[in-house]
Amino acid sequence: MQIHIYQDADMTGKQAAINAAVWINTCIQERGKARIVLSTGASQFPFFEHFVQQPIDWAAVEMFHLDEYIGLSESHPASFRKYLKERFASRVPLGKAYFVDGDSADVSQSLIRLEQLIAEAPLDLGLIGIGENAHIAFNDPPADFSARTAYKIVDLDDDCKTQQVREGWFQDLDHVPKQAISMTVHGIMSCSKIISVVPHEVKANAIKRTLESDLTNLIPATMLKSHADWSLYLDPASASLLPIRLVAATSQYAEAPTK
Repeated sequence: MQIHIYQDADMTGKQAAINAAVWINTCIQERGKARIVLSTGASQFPFFEHFVQQPIDWAAVEMFHLDEYIGLSESHPASFRKYLKERFASRVPLGKAYFVDGDSADVSQSLIRLEQLIAEAPLDLGLIGIGENAHIAFNDPPADFSARTAYKIVDLDDDCKTQQVREGWFQDLDHVPKQAISMTVHGIMSCSKIISVVPHEVKANAIKRTLESDLTNLIPATMLKSHADWSLYLDPASASLLPIRLVAATSQYAEAPTK
């Protein structure tokens, strides 16, 4: 595990994008292509702005979509397909893009297709955010650590839905879908490298719980600590609840939080 803390959310996103690009280019040089998984959300805005500017042979990149609501049209402002197409896929000449279609007439067939595509080759990089309830993808607590498929249908808890409303994606809780298709914890952990970009004060408690707790499905992000190559990118706000000794012992940072 490596923890990086930069002076603001924009610099945090920029440095994570640079690190991601270096790894993607290495994979392309070694194997001719790179397969990546991308998360979404308001916290990822700075990352994507810098990511699309990186010197990458995008034609050699295959992108997978991390999760999507069930029953939500792609035209809805909260659609993650819409998010990724507008902020990423339409801005770089991607080789291939595989989106999670939660609005399909047959969701089960959509899951089968995703499983087949994932199985074709290993995943090189996962850009995995951490939610306010410490979920990864839509694996809300208590997360299913035992599932061995790449994707599954999950129920969304109230904390997750409240975050979506507070970020402005939905009018109120009643408008948030009750279920989503999500990459499983097992699928996420199969990525050769994982980068988590988690800025902003609203994520501070989730970061504290993740780093200070033992592995538990009640704090799904604790699983990331067991990955052989996990890099966590924070800003001073999201790192504000961490003890200085923990930051000093495990991080490389441009500007440490003050306590």
